[in-house]
Amino acid sequence: MHVTIERGGCISCGLCEGTCPSVFRMAEDGLAEVHHQPETAEEQAGAQEAAGGCPVAVIHVS
Repeated sequence: MHVTIERGGCISCGLCEGTCPSVFRMAEDGLAEVHHQPETAEEQAGAQEAAGGCPVAVIHVS
């Protein structure tokens, strides 16, 4: 699994970090970023949940 964020469309709501803090974090510029690719089943499920819940659909999981 590979996770990316289209940071230009991020609205800094923090849902991704709140859902899966081991994969996502808020960067110094206030936008979300992927700081760790998901490895465990729990992280993969969390990344999928964050992608599904993102209000601007900028998280992509492949």
